[in-house]
Amino acid sequence: MPLQIQALLLAITTIYQIIVCLIENRTSPPGQRIDIGSYTLHLQTMGTGQQTIVLDHSLGGLEGYLLLNKLAPLGRIYIYDRAGYGWSDHSPYPRTSDQVVKELDLLLTHAKAEPPYLLVGDSFGSYNMRLYAHRFPAKVSGLVLTDGLHERAMLNMPLQLKALKLFFISGFLMSIVGSAFGIIRLLRLCQVFKLVKPALRKYPPAELMHVTRSFCRPKHWITMCRELWNLDQSGRQLRVAENLGTLPLASIKSQSFFKPSLLTRLTPLRSANRLRDKIHIDLMQLSSVSKQFPASNSSHFVWVDEPEVMVAAVKWVLANQSKNSKEHDD
Repeated sequence: MPLQIQALLLAITTIYQIIVCLIENRTSPPGQRIDIGSYTLHLQTMGTGQQTIVLDHSLGGLEGYLLLNKLAPLGRIYIYDRAGYGWSDHSPYPRTSDQVVKELDLLLTHAKAEPPYLLVGDSFGSYNMRLYAHRFPAKVSGLVLTDGLHERAMLNMPLQLKALKLFFISGFLMSIVGSAFGIIRLLRLCQVFKLVKPALRKYPPAELMHVTRSFCRPKHWITMCRELWNLDQSGRQLRVAENLGTLPLASIKSQSFFKPSLLTRLTPLRSANRLRDKIHIDLMQLSSVSKQFPASNSSHFVWVDEPEVMVAAVKWVLANQSKNSKEHDD
C-alpha cells in the first residue's frame, strides 16, 4: 500500500478517534465521579441489602461490570475504575497496591459506603483487596480472590516469565500509540475483542460498553504499563498481609492461565501454570477459614468465562462470615 494512502487512512482513524472521544465525554457515566483530592474516581453501585460488596478488577481489566447484575441480589455492590481506567482520572502517584488501597478507602469513605465490606479482587485486584483487608481489618468481613496473586511466587518467577512480562509491557506501549490513532477503536468496531475472547459474545452490548470503552483510550494502556512495571513493588508491599486470621477467604482457581490455542503455543504456558499452582497453595494459607473454588472451564479470565463460580464463592463467604461473627460474639 502506498505511503500516501497509509497516511490518509491513519489521519481518518485519528480524526474519528478524536470525534468519538469528544462525543463520549459529553455523556455522563453510570454512577458518579467522586473527588478524592486532586483527581476523581468513578464509582457505580447496584443492588440493595445490608451487605456491602466491593469489586476490584484485574490489571487493565474492567470485567467486574459483567458481574453487577449477577451479584446485585446478594447485597449492595460497589464497583469502581482504578485511577487511569474507565471514567476515572489519572493519578499522579505510583500505581502500586499501597497507593490503590489509599485511594479506594478515600473513595468508599467519601461515598459513605457502609462497612463491613466483602471484598472481591481479580488477579492484580487480589493484591489490592488483600492489602486493604490487612490495613483495615475492622472494615472487612470477607474476601474473594479470583485467580489471585501471591508475592512469594511472583517475586521469584523464572526468567522466561519475566521476559513474558516485558513482552506484555512492550505490547501495552504499542497500544498507547494504537489507541491514540484510533486503531484500537477500529478493532472494537470490527468485533475483534469478541474474536479474541469469544465468551464476551454472551453479554449484552450495554454491559460490554463499560468494559471495552476504556481500551480505546491511551490513558488505559499507560496505566496498564504503570501497574505492570510496579508489580514487583506491589508484591513487596503485600509481605505484611500474609496472615488474615479467621477472615473467610474464597480462592478461585482457573483450569489454566491461558486456554491452549495456536497463540498460546508461543507462550511459556507450562511455566505459567506451575507458577499459578504455587500461588494457589500460598493463597490457601492466608486464612484459617478458606476454601478453594475450581473454575474448571476457565482461563485466567474467570469473571468472563464462569461468572457463576464467582457468585458461588461470594455466597460461601457470606455464609461463613455469619458463622465467624457469631463465634466472635460468643
